[in-house]
Amino acid sequence: MSDPTRPPGPRILAIANQKGGVGKTTTAINLAAALAEQGMRVLLVDLDPQGNASTGLGIEPGQRGMTTYDLLIDDAPLEDVVIATSVPDVWICPATTDLSSADIELVANEKRSFLLHDALRQPAIDRYRFDYVLIDCPPSLSLLTVNAMVAAHAVLVPLQSEFFALEGLSQLMLTIREVRQSANPNLRIEGVLLTMFDKRNNLSQLVEADARDNLGDLVFKTIVPRNVRVSEAPSYALPVLVYDSASKGSEAYRSLARELIDRRGQAA
Repeated sequence: MSDPTRPPGPRILAIANQKGGVGKTTTAINLAAALAEQGMRVLLVDLDPQGNASTGLGIEPGQRGMTTYDLLIDDAPLEDVVIATSVPDVWICPATTDLSSADIELVANEKRSFLLHDALRQPAIDRYRFDYVLIDCPPSLSLLTVNAMVAAHAVLVPLQSEFFALEGLSQLMLTIREVRQSANPNLRIEGVLLTMFDKRNNLSQLVEADARDNLGDLVFKTIVPRNVRVSEAPSYALPVLVYDSASKGSEAYRSLARELIDRRGQAA
């Protein structure tokens, strides 16, 4: 039973697509930075064994003493895992390759699908006063991704503007439906974000038209363009909003943050 004396918790979004290379981690990092610019306090949970979100926010491997692996497998206290990043009002639960064995280790645990859900609802989270928690999922429909969906209020799906993009969505939608039926009945799709969009390319425009015809208002109005500054930023361990604040990529993620906040306000 929920505690009526506790403050309302943060909005938790799983950023998921089982296909790699769609801009999932890029979206997680830059959306976190854009939400922080809007006055939000944001926690990014790196649930990908590659640890790219951690690296992209400047957390060196040597700084990752406690990680999401410890949070899930060893029930580590949240405050031992959360690290402040160089971006104001953005914190991270970092990941290392240790997480790659988590799926196997979790199989025998009766609560295997609820471990992240419980970790993100520890009373310790209240003192951080997070407005949003973004979970960067691995590029697979694994037990880690299921943990993210059970923990989340909604799923944000980055969709690369390329041929066959929509075909890969069907399995993801099926997984979301199964999680909704079995473990998290309130889970919904926050929206589908078109990424790596090239307006000079007819294919990008066809993918957008196809997505909007099939998914309607689920597709965000914001579109993230293919932008060299977005691609360069991770090599400097910075969000593009810090690396080049005036770039088209930065403006796109600011627009996405405003759209998310507006949607949340309308739903309240």
